[in-house]
Amino acid sequence: MLRPYLPFLLLLLFVVANAAGMIGLSHLVGPKRPTPLKDAPYESGMPPLGSARERFSIKFYLVAMLFIVFDIETVFLIPWGTIYFGGAGGALRMGFLLVEMLVFLAILGVGYVYVWKRGALQWD
Repeated sequence: MLRPYLPFLLLLLFVVANAAGMIGLSHLVGPKRPTPLKDAPYESGMPPLGSARERFSIKFYLVAMLFIVFDIETVFLIPWGTIYFGGAGGALRMGFLLVEMLVFLAILGVGYVYVWKRGALQWD
């Protein structure tokens, strides 16, 4: 009864043991005597500018979120292209897929134009 799940359980056991082993090994082998110089962040050989706790403008987070949203939405084009250009389905299905993706791209374009006109992509 447990036989079909045996490979999964072995993999799960290996993953848990590997994670615990890496954490334990890094604790044993890691640095023991921290100094202020060792704790300082490394920024390409340059001395750090300001504190790591300083506040960022909300514009930074807005641009980052917009990038993620538009990037994820373009990922939806990959399965559509695979199905549409792969030829799986009849002509009616292909027409529906084309119209569906054109509507999706139109909504994406309207959102992009809205964000652009509102000035969210302007970096000051």
